[in-house]
Amino acid sequence: MPKYSTGGSGGGGSGDSCELCGRSTGNLRRANVAGAELLVCGDCAPHDDSQKKTRGSSGSGTDSGAGAGDNSRRKRAAQKQARVYDQAKGDSSHWEESGTDYEGDPLPYLVSDYGDRVESARQEAGLTTEELAAELDAEEADVVAVEQGRATRAGVGGSLVRSLEERLAVELVDE
Repeated sequence: MPKYSTGGSGGGGSGDSCELCGRSTGNLRRANVAGAELLVCGDCAPHDDSQKKTRGSSGSGTDSGAGAGDNSRRKRAAQKQARVYDQAKGDSSHWEESGTDYEGDPLPYLVSDYGDRVESARQEAGLTTEELAAELDAEEADVVAVEQGRATRAGVGGSLVRSLEERLAVELVDE
């Protein structure tokens, strides 16, 4: 099963193989994958860069494809929301002008789902982000950034992460 072939298949004929995964199928379509024009199967169609821009095509309809699309969509939505939030509040400029101060308050290595852990623990404690930030004498924007999983990009210090761990009784640091 060759991958990334440059074979001269005509596309759509019986017995052709996907040039990305090698799967034999009679239903191939052209796709632009990382700048290369390939003939791909329905399972590999979501890798088509031109389709990612329009988001109007339907892939193979498999559950695994839909789940991956949902995660990607959620990630893009969170990133867009973070940009909008930072632009509206002007938070992105403060660390660009004055630096990150990582030397004074370095951010430790965090577990992969630290944002979800903080949000769940805060909700279980019956606190809003505003209340939690006030209790920890921190900026609400920093608490929101941690919950959204963008502590590094927002310049959150390690002391806030340690305070959140202690107050909410959650493990956030990957030691």
